Amino acid sequence: MGVILADVSFAIDGVSILEDVSAVIPAGTVTGLLGPNGAGKSTLLRLIAGLQTPDAGTVRLGGTVVASLPRREAARRIALLEQSAAPSVDLSVLEVVLLGRIPHRSRVLGSFGGDEDRRVAEHSLAMVGAEGLTDRQWHTLSGGQQQRVQIARALAQSPSLLLLDEPTNHLDVSAQLSLLGQVRRLGLTSVMALHDLNLAAAYCDQILLLHHGRLVASGTPEEVLRPSVIADVYGVDCDIIAHPRGGHPVIVFSPSDAPEAGA
Repeated sequence: MGVILADVSFAIDGVSILEDVSAVIPAGTVTGLLGPNGAGKSTLLRLIAGLQTPDAGTVRLGGTVVASLPRREAARRIALLEQSAAPSVDLSVLEVVLLGRIPHRSRVLGSFGGDEDRRVAEHSLAMVGAEGLTDRQWHTLSGGQQQRVQIARALAQSPSLLLLDEPTNHLDVSAQLSLLGQVRRLGLTSVMALHDLNLAAAYCDQILLLHHGRLVASGTPEEVLRPSVIADVYGVDCDIIAHPRGGHPVIVFSPSDAPEAGA
């Protein structure tokens, strides 16, 4: 399902966090949500997920206003992986992923973990290439493995929309590339808040760029990631070149104190 943001605004204690954000996120695409710290990325993800309600404007998923959905129904349709999503108690990997089945728990049965839930959990682990981790304990996993399992937990919700808040934080380069490649292969409508512009350029179909709570640019990586836009939003000088293999934009940053060529 696609997402439509229409004039979305949100404030906390009178301080504007987002103002008049409008965008279309087509079904089946991967959208990168970019912007400096404090731009409103995490807040926008929570509004899309229905965990917070806009002060003005609407968020629609497949034509339905997200704020009108009961919490359980929203959790069945939308999976949000926030930065602080690690379980507070040590569990096995399978138990962590089964937490994603809670929105589908039958009130009649009052529990989950049966054959169907286990099948969905194991399939979710396979989708992110973590099927070999089923019986491992959470605390024994590397950072990259934990992120894969967390995404598997989100997938176990059987969502039509996957929201990820800084999924590559604290991962090495290999784990970052592997994780984002897995997200692309899922085929779900996905929105990822990212800091790394080059990762967004390589793995996202479109980009929404926030600055001071406003959407200042949207479109393909080629349309958004231009030197003038990056300079205005991030205050840095850069050049854009085409990747020698993929052809997508590669941002080459210029340190402010770098010597001129030939100096």
